[in-house]
Amino acid sequence: MNRKDYLDDSFIKQISKKKWDTTRAKEWYAEQPWLVGCNYIPSTAINQLEMFQEDTFDPGRIDEELGWAENLGFNALRIYLHFLLWKADFSGLKKRMNRLLEICDKHKMKVLFVLFYDCWHQDPKIGTQPEPILGVHNSGWAASPGRKRVLGDQYYPELQEYVQDVISTYAKDKRIIGWDLYNEPGNSNMKEKSLPLVIASFSWARELNPTQPITVGIYYVLSQKELWEKLCDICYNCSDIISFHHYGKVEKTMGAITYLKKIDRPMLCTEYMARTNGNYFNTHLPIFKQHTVGAFNWGLVSGKTQTIYSWASPKGGSEPEIWFHDIFYEDGTPYSQEEVDFIKSILKT
Repeated sequence: MNRKDYLDDSFIKQISKKKWDTTRAKEWYAEQPWLVGCNYIPSTAINQLEMFQEDTFDPGRIDEELGWAENLGFNALRIYLHFLLWKADFSGLKKRMNRLLEICDKHKMKVLFVLFYDCWHQDPKIGTQPEPILGVHNSGWAASPGRKRVLGDQYYPELQEYVQDVISTYAKDKRIIGWDLYNEPGNSNMKEKSLPLVIASFSWARELNPTQPITVGIYYVLSQKELWEKLCDICYNCSDIISFHHYGKVEKTMGAITYLKKIDRPMLCTEYMARTNGNYFNTHLPIFKQHTVGAFNWGLVSGKTQTIYSWASPKGGSEPEIWFHDIFYEDGTPYSQEEVDFIKSILKT
């Protein structure tokens, strides 16, 4: 199929008919604890490539940091993979994924894996990754698979192989929460160009019928109404469970939850917590708990991704007084002991 073929409405309807029925989705969710954790990358990695490449994979550091997360009461992680990791060394990638899953299981955590995403640098390369640019949020984060592959029909066969090889390898693995096929499609000015790969990813994953749910998250930054509605329709109609991002104040997040409840499926907020936006643990975790919404904040340990700085932070800035994301310094000291105490109290009661 060509990219444009995936946009056919009848094809999308066929995919939507293959999603889990509401009963199955709710039964799956009833078997889970309240899923709370973070979007995780070790402090020693600037991006997903550095996290998983053989020479920079750091299981010792991951083990230490997940010990801190376990002590908070976290039981879930959202972790990004990358197409180029698989293309360069698929057996090595899966070996390191297995090691990661072993460490997560040791710390009583399950993983939601992300396969594609549009954010940040659009021309990723395997090998040595750039050093952080001081003060810049996620200065080295790499889109997967990157603009040229999203737009090129010739890349789709190997993208399909990537999706199906990874999912089929772990399709019955109880350490995995689910498959977040595509993070924030259309971001970084990709707009509607990403929709064919979103739909294709649903189609490829459905062929495998994994025991874990499939989702693509809804996020609240698109300004183009027509594209936003098309993307939301795909996410609503093709996902087994509803996932979404929200970095706004609690009233806005509550509005999103109320709206999404109409779809009558389990919900995960797969990104939240941006302190300078008025989005905090003590404001948002209580409403997620009240409404049984799974919650994954962005970040755990301050490190090479530099997500203590906001999205628009300038180069060369010193440590901000109010961190944007993250919970711990690199030595495990909490950014805010009061915040850590709150997380522990709400998760362990």
